[in-house]
Amino acid sequence: MSRDAETTYRIMSAIKSKDTKPEIILGKAMWALGLRYRKHVKDIPGKPDFAFKGRKIAVFCDGDFWHGNNWKLRGMNSLKEELESYDEFWRKKIKRNIERDNETNKTLEVNGWLVIRFWESEIYDDENNCAENVLAAYQERG
Repeated sequence: MSRDAETTYRIMSAIKSKDTKPEIILGKAMWALGLRYRKHVKDIPGKPDFAFKGRKIAVFCDGDFWHGNNWKLRGMNSLKEELESYDEFWRKKIKRNIERDNETNKTLEVNGWLVIRFWESEIYDDENNCAENVLAAYQERG
């Protein structure tokens, strides 16, 4: 059973883009390790979910659906296979999000930033491991 486009739009537009559950979980885990960060910094390309400006580390919590990892969770063979099950609007949206992520990574890296990206499913599976990865990068850049 499929929904009409208006209903789907209303549901999807209600999903938060800041202070999501994975961000809150990762933020608490990093804080517990003594990491002090800034959130959603507007003057950094891509507005990372967490930023360590002094160490030039940008951390992103990418939603599995929105950023193209959902196919793995659904047991599919590829992103292409998953996208074939969506209408054109969602195919374009997810592809553009992936392109934007790659552009953001390149821009930040060219400017000396370390980019760390976690899938929301990684955070749910083991937020402490994710936080420890950030801590290790923080210490290496210190």
